[in-house]
Formats: sequence, structure tokens, C-alpha cells
Amino acid sequence: MYSRRFAIATLVAMALVVAGHLSSPSPAEGSIHEIIAAMCRAGGEEVVPPGQNHNKGKSFLAALMATGFITSIDFSDPARVVINFDPTIPASKFVSAGFDLTIDDGFGAGVDLVLSPLVVPNPNFPAHAVCHNLN
Repeated sequence: MYSRRFAIATLVAMALVVAGHLSSPSPAEGSIHEIIAAMCRAGGEEVVPPGQNHNKGKSFLAALMATGFITSIDFSDPARVVINFDPTIPASKFVSAGFDLTIDDGFGAGVDLVLSPLVVPNPNFPAHAVCHNLN
């Protein structure tokens, strides 16, 4: 009788341990913020799962536009594309460098890319303090 109770208790304990192990989340290294993810990933390898770190579909810039960090993307001039940033919003984690940056042929052959204004990492943001590629 005692051994039967012990066996049942052991099976119940083992089932609880297995259930607890299966229900606990596994670590993930996905990311949402495109700029921080690209800039801070260690070793340069792609983040898995990709989160929004891909250029397929609308999600590539969705979070940056939804927060207002990217206010607009201007395609009106066929020789240049202007990405307008608002680094003053709290969610931006970047600050203005005080000038625009033009990257010749940055959007393709004969199409310059303008970052307006150029944004640089905010040194007061904790993720930048431990970013592998900024230190």
C-alpha cells in the first residue's frame, strides 16, 4: 500500500515538473525596433526570430511610423527620397545630429537618400549604453 502511494506521488510530481517545464517560455532574441536591432546585434548575425527585421511587406517600417519617429517618406522628387524623422518623441531613443544627411545613390542608382534630420543614438537610452557595436 505504501509503495503504491509513493509511486503515485512520484508520478504526480514528475507530471508537475514536466508541465512546469513545458509551460515556461523559452528565451527569444526577437526585436521590434529596426534601427536598434540592426545597430546593436552582436556579431552582425541576423536576429532570430526576425521580429520586424525584414524587408518583406509593410512591417519593415510599421513600428517606426506608428510611433511617429518616422513622420513621412517623401517620394515626390524622382532623384531623391527623403525620410523625415521626429527624434523629439519619447519613443525615439535617438536625437538629432542637427543636420540632414544625403547619401548619394542611397536608394538606388541615381536616387539619393536623405535622412532629415540625421538621427544619432541617444546616450541616455540604456540599450545604447550596453550596445555591442557602440562601445
